Amino acid sequence: MMQQPQEIMHGTTTIGIVFSEGVVLATEKRATMGYMIASKNAKKIYKITDAIGMTTAGGVGDAQQLARLMSVESNLFEIRRGRGITVGASATLLSNYLNQNRYFPYYVQLLVGGIDESGPSVYSVDAMGGATREDDFVATGSGSPMAFGVLEDRYASGMTESEAIELAVRSLKSAMRRDAGSGEGFQLAVITKEKFEVLDDSQLDQIAASLRN
Repeated sequence: MMQQPQEIMHGTTTIGIVFSEGVVLATEKRATMGYMIASKNAKKIYKITDAIGMTTAGGVGDAQQLARLMSVESNLFEIRRGRGITVGASATLLSNYLNQNRYFPYYVQLLVGGIDESGPSVYSVDAMGGATREDDFVATGSGSPMAFGVLEDRYASGMTESEAIELAVRSLKSAMRRDAGSGEGFQLAVITKEKFEVLDDSQLDQIAASLRN
């Protein structure tokens, strides 16, 4: 896990989990401006391709611009090469763009996750362009210390999709209990070879309610 500049850790929790057949990306919905809750339904998961997604923490405008950029560049890559961009190449592209702008940085901490011919993977990308492949799981944002406590305790190699979803929700619940910058509900996407599925609120609320702690 990379060291994160304190100014881009404010106000969110994002999680990436690798399971046996794909990747789960999850966040909560709260967006803050200092001590004020600016939004209770902030979008923090973006679809880049049918097999790659991105979570965002930090400046909303910066994150949205980067999501648009990654979507366009990934489409251009497929048109030019005749094949989809890999997860690693997508993370490298994002890393290069951020590094080129390090003197006027985008205030973001991003996760890029998905699946390609080499299998599922998740990458953490910081504002200066540093990119690290995370073998099992990763969390970013102000709620990440609480989320990591649950992830470290409960993650197991070869988890099923349902187990990974449950772990992501449980980790977010832990962060939302103790981190003022995280709250308002859950967002979660499952990425496998067959689908890019965003679970609806009722599904996530049902999963959260079923968890005893």
